[in-house]
Amino acid sequence: MTSKNISITEDVYEMLSRLKLEGESFSDAIRRLAKRNRLSECGGLWADMSDEEYEAIRGGVLKARELFNESMRRRVEAS
Repeated sequence: MTSKNISITEDVYEMLSRLKLEGESFSDAIRRLAKRNRLSECGGLWADMSDEEYEAIRGGVLKARELFNESMRRRVEAS
């Protein structure tokens, strides 16, 4: 994957550093935050959601996806 260098002000760098999750690269953090922003713009429904609420919902969705995939795997194996 190619990369690009960008210039940001120090205050923006500090903000991004605080928003970055443990083990997450800056690119990963920007990608995650950009995706979240698109979701929050859906009629403004999630605009006031805290990071904790967002991560709880995200975790639930990931768990549901995991359970669905496991269920499908078992069905395929049983057939």
